[in-house]
Amino acid sequence: MTLLIFFVVFLAVVLIHELGHFFASKAGKVEVEEFGFGLPPRVLTMFKWRETEFTLNALPIGGFVRPKGENDPTVPGGLAAASPWTRLGVMLAGPAMNLIAGVLIYTLIFTQSGIPDISRVILVEVSPNSPAEQAGFLAGDLILSANGQPIESTEAIRSVIYANMDQPVVVVYERNGEQYTTTVIPSSERTVEEGATGVLLGNPVQKASLITALPLGIRVTGMYIYEIVTLPARLIQGTIPAEQARFIGLKGMYDFMSQAVTRDQETRQTLAAQPAGAATETPTYYTLALIATLNISLGIFNLLPLPALDGGRIIFLLPELIFRKRVPHKFENTVHAVGIMLLLALMLYINVMDFINPVAITLP
Repeated sequence: MTLLIFFVVFLAVVLIHELGHFFASKAGKVEVEEFGFGLPPRVLTMFKWRETEFTLNALPIGGFVRPKGENDPTVPGGLAAASPWTRLGVMLAGPAMNLIAGVLIYTLIFTQSGIPDISRVILVEVSPNSPAEQAGFLAGDLILSANGQPIESTEAIRSVIYANMDQPVVVVYERNGEQYTTTVIPSSERTVEEGATGVLLGNPVQKASLITALPLGIRVTGMYIYEIVTLPARLIQGTIPAEQARFIGLKGMYDFMSQAVTRDQETRQTLAAQPAGAATETPTYYTLALIATLNISLGIFNLLPLPALDGGRIIFLLPELIFRKRVPHKFENTVHAVGIMLLLALMLYINVMDFINPVAITLP
């Protein structure tokens, strides 16, 4: 089942990209000869819509769009014969569709999981035989103040706790709409892993509509784009280890998908087994988050200024857009052909390394 989910997700991510190229081509009045599901060889032609054949191909990995005259500007109605702005729109549309998909998926996650209220602090877990348990705290309690200081962040409660080690701390908290007061004594003898009071802090979650979740979906997508774009600089600076920035191939992506699906299933089973009203962990959405990540990664990767990628083709458009002088198409086609071979060699290397040196995967 996980393998099937993986192939469906991978196919969907690539087809989202190709749909961007397809619709932009149509909008620019560029004829599209074929829209392929999977990679050649062709198995059958499913149907034909206007001038486009929709085909099913043998390799169930991704898909492709074949515009008319893609590399030959002498073909009327073809992509290479279109204006530079039309070609730029077609090249940008594929990555843009992936990035939009990432935003929408993250937005969906927030509508399901809610939006954390970072101005309030809740006890997610209370360890057995801990100072917090002895003080009467339960998971789900909302911390209002500590030693008279209003608590509006997790850092605020930590500051009060560690400023009063082995001293009583008066805490006002809320449970089921009622306020209570208790005293807890943080212990300096407990390890860092155990925590001075033995609690796991978090933020309560507010329900979110599509309208309220969309800005957060855009923000998270933007943060992920920033992480990808700044990755080379952070590698050079040594702020992240090289093993955390390596490329992964199909096996690596499958391993991530397998662990995400398993973790989501385990969470659902745990929640289903607990009685109604019991304090539980919240549902996880690792699989959806991974799908969003794949979309964003594919979108940014295709914008890299490398031959054969959308970004590489855009580079060849710049002289025409700026100086109105086109790069000879034969030279451009040669560069892209060499680029494709190098890209395929790199992909082969990455996929082989997935088996020789698998990526260590640990979800939180």
